[in-house]
Amino acid sequence: MYAKSVFESISRFHDELTAIRQDIHAHPELGFQEQRTSAIVANALTALGYQVHRNVGKTGVVGVLEGLRNTSGRSLGLRADMDALPIVEQGDAAHASRHHGVMHACGHDGHTTVLLGAARYLAETRNFDGKVVLIFQPAEEGLGGAQAMLDEGLFDRFPCDAIYGLHNWPGLPPGVIGVNPGPMMAAADHFDIHIEGRGGHGAHAYQTNDPIVIAAQLITALQTIVSRNVPAPDSAVVTVAAVHAGNLQAMNVIPRDARMVGTVRTFNPVIQEQVIQRMQEIIDGMAAVFKAKITFNYHKLFPATINTPEHARFVAEVATELFGEDKVIPNLTPSMGSEDFSFMLQHRPGAYFRLGQGGAEAGRVLHSATFDFNDAVIPVGSAMFVRLVERSMPLASGS
Repeated sequence: MYAKSVFESISRFHDELTAIRQDIHAHPELGFQEQRTSAIVANALTALGYQVHRNVGKTGVVGVLEGLRNTSGRSLGLRADMDALPIVEQGDAAHASRHHGVMHACGHDGHTTVLLGAARYLAETRNFDGKVVLIFQPAEEGLGGAQAMLDEGLFDRFPCDAIYGLHNWPGLPPGVIGVNPGPMMAAADHFDIHIEGRGGHGAHAYQTNDPIVIAAQLITALQTIVSRNVPAPDSAVVTVAAVHAGNLQAMNVIPRDARMVGTVRTFNPVIQEQVIQRMQEIIDGMAAVFKAKITFNYHKLFPATINTPEHARFVAEVATELFGEDKVIPNLTPSMGSEDFSFMLQHRPGAYFRLGQGGAEAGRVLHSATFDFNDAVIPVGSAMFVRLVERSMPLASGS
């Protein structure tokens, strides 16, 4: 009964949280530019009695709060991301983005608000023995804000025995919690390939070394890596996402060079290295066959997000306690998307979980121009964070 009362108590200030979320949504900020959002967070935490640290990882904010007791010596980290995306919003809500070309298309405005909701309840009750560390992270969208905070000594300055993070998920019904005791998100790598051939007149192709033909052969060959080199039980994706060669206005000109960029997604570092090796072998082979120069650059961006099994099971247990078994998916299928919370999980045990919010059935998926966070699930996420703290660091006479 106590666990359910946490959710009910947070629901009492749901309207205030919704107003905060919609205000942040209306004023989105890109990665490492979250000055206004950081100020909202820092001011709110200060008013609640947290020890507040600004500018951790450029625009990140960390709030620290002791429970009614701090004899356990334990500390728990909770993380939310704050940045928006460079997308023109197409929604017609009253709180739609007021900054053309920037919008909260991934729900980080909701994540920030969810953690502020938990912050308020924890400050009012302090029903735990230890310290809670609230981490409001900048620049999750491809800029490595988590690593920026780690580079500035995040866990040295603010020790955490474990860390938890959540992300809204339009593919799950509102209020459903999904987690997996292992991989949650894939590693995200980028590559670029530069093919240097010999250009010339399209009517005399035999006098050229056509980089477009080489690119076409290379794209087809790269698609065999997953189907013919990666074991079926494992998962990997090799995607050529963009190709540029020639001039659309020059229909009789074979260009000198072609460029391709793309992404590779894997869960297993061994598979990751095999994919890289096989890409290099195919590229070297194509260069030899076509007598062309092909330059291959590979960049590892985010590692895979891998939950610690016991912490993932704990998330499922807490969610079941709060909302019932029918609202919990303890073995959620991993996503080939990526998340830089993975950097934090490389340094501390913990878990990353999904907060179902619906919307996918109507096309409101992550990174779409019509996306909007479902305010109805704010208390669900806040209650999850609160109970993870209270259950991890219970008072001797606590629930």
